[in-house]
Amino acid sequence: MGKATAVGAAAIAFWSGLALLAVGAKGIPPFELLALSFGVAFLAGLVVLAIRGRSALALLRQPVEAWITAFLAIFFYHALYFFALATIPPVQASLINYLWPLLIVLLAALAPGGERLHMRHVVGAILGLGGATLILADQTTEPQLVGGIAGYLAAAGCAVIWSVYSVFNHRFAHVPSEMLIGVCGGVALAGGIVHAMFESTVWPTPQQSLSILLLGIGPTGLAFLAWDHATKHGNLPLLGALSYFAPLLSTLLLIVAGYAPATLLVGLSALLIVGGALLASARRSTTVRPEATSN
Repeated sequence: MGKATAVGAAAIAFWSGLALLAVGAKGIPPFELLALSFGVAFLAGLVVLAIRGRSALALLRQPVEAWITAFLAIFFYHALYFFALATIPPVQASLINYLWPLLIVLLAALAPGGERLHMRHVVGAILGLGGATLILADQTTEPQLVGGIAGYLAAAGCAVIWSVYSVFNHRFAHVPSEMLIGVCGGVALAGGIVHAMFESTVWPTPQQSLSILLLGIGPTGLAFLAWDHATKHGNLPLLGALSYFAPLLSTLLLIVAGYAPATLLVGLSALLIVGGALLASARRSTTVRPEATSN
């Protein structure tokens, strides 16, 4: 379980760059960005499978329930996230989205066979909610489009979708993570269809192309294979807590790159959300009774 959790930590590191790379591709319509980034992930994954031989390609033949679950979660999560980044400031979108680690901790505690819900879970949830509220109160930057409220709701929807998927995905522990390569292809195809129906195509600039390429290799590529393996075989509460390194790194990267201002409310909201997750995932220490060590 420790090795699987470490693999999940690698996925978290990749995801810390998701917001920065998505903002770097700003100007590309959300579903076009979805199709292009996951198209890169799919093609890269196929190359890896082809190098490993026909036996590796056979790993794509998995139960339809696993395919549908992964496809719906990944497609709708990223569709909502890219929409949120297009309509509200990136730091706010990123921090609201990163309520999902806290929700993972709570859902893992409530799931059958999980740890019993404790007061620290409740207090952690309240702290996380307080952090999200501060984000909404930060008016130093205005939403970029009229649909700003929809952007905040989309970011919150991301948190719900990814937390539920991460906990539910444990049911498919027998399914190899390589199946996610095929799912990436399905997401790219679906994104392309929606794009053709409702969006106008924008030809990427060199900077946008580089961002899309890096998105496909990292946050929408290797990260999913790593996270899939981790949620099936790793420690979910610990993964939920570790995941809060992502919003801190994500926010720092956005600020350093000049895409977001370093405001007091953003800092406080990050501390509340991260602190809530760490508190909720903390395990109570156990003491050894003196008589248990006698003889």
